[in-house]
Amino acid sequence: MDAPFIRVEPPGPRAREVLEKDSNVLMQSFVRWYPLVVETAHGAVVEDVDGNRYIDFNSGLAVMNVGHLHPKVVSAIKRQAEKLLHYSLTDFYYKEAVEVGEKIKGIMPFKGDSRLFYANSGAETVEGAMKIARGHFKGSRQYIIGFLGAFHGRTMGAVSITASKPVQRKWFSPLVPGVIHVPYPYSYRCPFKAETPEECGEAVIGYIEDWILSKMVDPTEVAAFIIEPIQGEGGYIVPPDNFLPRLRRLADEHGILLVVDEVQTGVGRTGEWYAVNHWRVEPDILTSAKGIASGLPLGVIGGKKEVMDLPPGSHASTFGGNPVSLAAAGAVIDIIREENLLENARIQGDYIMKRFKEMMDYIDLIGEVRGKGLMIGVELVKNRETKEPARKEMSWIINNAFKRGVLIISAGVSTLRIAPPLVITRDLVDRALDILEDLLKKAPRNV
Repeated sequence: MDAPFIRVEPPGPRAREVLEKDSNVLMQSFVRWYPLVVETAHGAVVEDVDGNRYIDFNSGLAVMNVGHLHPKVVSAIKRQAEKLLHYSLTDFYYKEAVEVGEKIKGIMPFKGDSRLFYANSGAETVEGAMKIARGHFKGSRQYIIGFLGAFHGRTMGAVSITASKPVQRKWFSPLVPGVIHVPYPYSYRCPFKAETPEECGEAVIGYIEDWILSKMVDPTEVAAFIIEPIQGEGGYIVPPDNFLPRLRRLADEHGILLVVDEVQTGVGRTGEWYAVNHWRVEPDILTSAKGIASGLPLGVIGGKKEVMDLPPGSHASTFGGNPVSLAAAGAVIDIIREENLLENARIQGDYIMKRFKEMMDYIDLIGEVRGKGLMIGVELVKNRETKEPARKEMSWIINNAFKRGVLIISAGVSTLRIAPPLVITRDLVDRALDILEDLLKKAPRNV
């Protein structure tokens, strides 16, 4: 499917029909970026109800890692749907849970024996990880340390660790108690005085040691650190290279579990199966969802065998590990291996970052370009010296990219979030980047 191809200015007449009915059917508790009404999608191209085609730089919120409607995924779903749609794994057994589970264990970053738990979403995996961490210590360690800027989901436990936007927490208190938030090592806007990214990473570790664990809570009462190895909604923020290894050592020093939320970063998104592999860090617990089942509801908690020790009856899910979702997950893993999509993510990601960094020479709206693989953030600023966020300019670019055939959204305050499917081709990348470059040049300043 070729793209972009804009037949009628979006939203077209068919899209407007859907938009008019939407508010009468759905609770409007979410934010739509622009009036895109999707009809179908193939590979890295999305088509709306009016026949407009777009290059997908969203991947359905970092979900469609192997592209839309990959034929092997569709075939796996059809085969499984003709055999078994559901039979609760919490009460009985079926072989798909074991066969696909062995594949999933094979891509997770655990050196020794590990165990899995199936859920239905990213938020559910975070909820489960919180229970596993506290339950492992049989209630003797009730505190959990999370990070400012983090997004872990919107259910009550997950939103208690989330600290991305006030609107996500407003009106819902009291939240789950025992959660402490500390700064994330956001080098471009380091919350501490630091000359280099590594100094920023050390400063955050120092803050946790000297202020949180020395003055606020005894480390023997802390069950876990929960962290995104690359912050997603917080701004596609890559930590300094020294940070995650130092956090791992700090956790080991005090017997604290390290939980990595790889809901958005996992399943090849960063050019590795999981982002912690970039730093050779082994977590105790890992959460995975989004890209694992190509759009079907599936979340997976992986963890070291000795940590995944909740007793029978303490945690379960009626629909977790649905056999059709598992069939899709098995196909996803096979496709990424067979089509060398980890390598393509690295190659295309390096190329995209190179092009944006070259644009910095003549487009001063770009403050920083950062990322791993096909998880890339382009932070926009009004002034590089003051680093004032260019919120309105970013909004103008996103909405005009949509009108010209590129689907892109933001992260953080003013960062363009670039996360195309791992199957994206150089031709589509170039066509999308040409449009974005033109818009970055033309963006009205101080709008």
